[in-house]
Amino acid sequence: MVKDNTTQAVVKLNDVNLCLNNKNILEHISFDIPAKQITTLIGPNGAGKTTLLKIILGIVAPSSGTVWKKEGIKIGYVPQKLYLSKNIPLTVERFLCLNEHYNRKELMDILEETGIPDLLSSSIHLLSGGEMQRVMFARSLLKHPDLLVLDEPAQGLDPVAEEQFYALLNRFNQEKKCAVIMVSHDLHIVLSSSHQVLCINRHICCRGSAKEIISHPDCQQLFGEESLLSLYRHRHDHRHLPNGDIKYVD
Repeated sequence: MVKDNTTQAVVKLNDVNLCLNNKNILEHISFDIPAKQITTLIGPNGAGKTTLLKIILGIVAPSSGTVWKKEGIKIGYVPQKLYLSKNIPLTVERFLCLNEHYNRKELMDILEETGIPDLLSSSIHLLSGGEMQRVMFARSLLKHPDLLVLDEPAQGLDPVAEEQFYALLNRFNQEKKCAVIMVSHDLHIVLSSSHQVLCINRHICCRGSAKEIISHPDCQQLFGEESLLSLYRHRHDHRHLPNGDIKYVD
């Protein structure tokens, strides 16, 4: 029998705990990141979501528990914020090639895929928020990742740029079959795009599909039942087209 690789995990966390300065940051975190699927972490500020991403990336070591990763896994990372000194002249091309070497065709192909083919020679310091997010996204895609890790990828974007970025992410997930794990406060995005949603508040409060999350008492207590239902309905009154546009449905 041929195995279905769709739900095979690329990362598995088992009873992960983190204690810093005698304070429990994360407690008994266990879950899988399935291949080819989008997993989203939601929860209040200070819940440990970004720290959990750092544990997955290997930047922070857990106090106990294990993190298993698929052998040879390639991970692309888009951080919440990136600070670049304006005193250093840096074009998009040079930024994409920091610590790596790519030929111009590789760079142009990835910029075409992310919808910014005209930015290769632009100064990184003059980009808009939406352009910078796409450049960061392009840089992570150059690794041909098995797993893409995003920390609040739409933070600071206007609503149009936010919609466009998430449409791009969804298209990439569908076409390249790359697993995604992201932290987001954008519940209206999460509740329509994710295959798996985990609500984190130092521990896993609840997990499941969007429909399961909106009806879970713990999640309703954190975000409000009416808020979850209205956001879920809002995001399901339209669909994304292959070119990244949005079509609203009556």
